[in-house]
Amino acid sequence: MATDRIGRRRNWRYLTLLILFAVLFGGWSWLWHYASGKAEATLEGWRAREAKSGRDFTCGTQTIGGYPFRIEVNCNRASALLRSNQPPVEIKSSGILIAAQIYQPTLLISEFHGPLTIADLGQAPNIVVNWKLARSSVRGTPAAPERVSLVFDRPVVDRVSNGNPQHLLVAKHIEIHGRIVEGSAANKPVIQIALQLAQTSAPGLHPAAETPVDADITGVLRGLNDFAPKPWPVRFRELQAAGGQIDITQARLQQGETIAVGSGSLSLNPSGRLEGQLRVTVAGIESFLNSIDAQRMVQASPTVDKLSGALDRLLPGLGNVARQQAGANIATGINLLGEQTTLEGKRAVALPLRFDDGRIFLGPIPIGNAPALF
Repeated sequence: MATDRIGRRRNWRYLTLLILFAVLFGGWSWLWHYASGKAEATLEGWRAREAKSGRDFTCGTQTIGGYPFRIEVNCNRASALLRSNQPPVEIKSSGILIAAQIYQPTLLISEFHGPLTIADLGQAPNIVVNWKLARSSVRGTPAAPERVSLVFDRPVVDRVSNGNPQHLLVAKHIEIHGRIVEGSAANKPVIQIALQLAQTSAPGLHPAAETPVDADITGVLRGLNDFAPKPWPVRFRELQAAGGQIDITQARLQQGETIAVGSGSLSLNPSGRLEGQLRVTVAGIESFLNSIDAQRMVQASPTVDKLSGALDRLLPGLGNVARQQAGANIATGINLLGEQTTLEGKRAVALPLRFDDGRIFLGPIPIGNAPALF
């Protein structure tokens, strides 16, 4: 009798464990399906948000997996049509794997599979991008985004012309982070943006960019009315109309022997071009001036043209002598005009980096032009 009671209790114990396991398994499965549905709805919400901004994202085929602890959306032959560009631009990649943890379905982490191609709609690709690793993370909901991050290891961007690739950009590592630090997506958001570059060169853009650059830049966008879906040129136009600004709170760049740090504020004029000034401290400025061919820029500047013409009227040939001397003494002139200081133990000069209707001046020296943002 006692043995029978012990046997029955043991059977009930096993049966209870089986029931608990079945309940747990069923409950977890229900939770996974619920979370996967919420993650898929979040993903569709992001697609709808991007579509309102003129960016249509599609998949050749889409599958959902990752059970039991993750939700994974595998998008094969991913593509995007940027209707806001004129002409429209089509972007294609081998695929995207989008994952979310079951307990955080609104944090989407994506891994991109290359190569990625960019082409005008209906045309052959003119840009090809490859990488060792490309990943993004998005936190928040489509109605209330909180932050976005992009990380690239060993990216290579090539321009293709007549079947021949030319490097536009090559880097060891790139990170871009954006987050709302004040306000909300619906009401006066203040957005912090951070950019990190490691051994990044852009030989196809400018000879001065052939030497790799390391950079760590943090800025803040102030003056946005909201962060509703819209193209960035429209967003920048609204920022300008509201008297907003771009605060560069911290910037450090190093290229070869040149190191520069700085901060300041920029704004946009009605033409969409940058206005304002950064206070920068530069060590090894001579190397930088040589890399951008500053001597030629000074010799060809309107100010030197006017001076040269006036001198030529006084004595033919004198203007050309002045032009040559102006270029030859550029580094000395900047060091005299700027404030002498040190940076990271090296002799340096502090001077303004000025933006005037998109034209960029380092002290008195024109060094380039920034494109209009709208």
